[in-house]
Amino acid sequence: MKEIIVINGTGACGKDSFVKYVENYASVYNFDSVHKIKLLAELIGWNGVSKTEKDRKFLSDLKQLTKDYNDMPYNEIKKGIKVFYENDFEIMFIHIREPEEIDRIVKEFHSKTLLIKRKGQSNILSNSSDANVDNYNYDYLIENKTLEELEIDAKKFVENLKGNTKTL
Repeated sequence: MKEIIVINGTGACGKDSFVKYVENYASVYNFDSVHKIKLLAELIGWNGVSKTEKDRKFLSDLKQLTKDYNDMPYNEIKKGIKVFYENDFEIMFIHIREPEEIDRIVKEFHSKTLLIKRKGQSNILSNSSDANVDNYNYDYLIENKTLEELEIDAKKFVENLKGNTKTL
């Protein structure tokens, strides 16, 4: 099994926890589409940790600039996909916020999409990347209610991908 999954959700909704739980049931390559953006941001003064509204807008704007200049985020994703196919990973999670970029990866690499939602977690509206998280028709939706249930959902998700079950 080799599956590429574009994963999305608002900040602090449980995406990273979900991926860690999936790692209990499949070999995972976890790819952050803004990793290089964050490295660039650190070079020009971002502390690499904080994610205030100002920080989130800065990272979103910087990603858009690199996209407009030389399509760097997409080219980095393509490199990551190459690494995924050259190794023994079963599932690649690609973290992408922007609906148009999600659609591009879905069309080119026949990937599936997953939205993680957390009850009571409101969307971040300070930047275009975070503000449009819900503006896509995802293949899968996981409701993060508790960590215990999230782990159960991760197991079911992997079973579904492997064809061991028909529903999530």
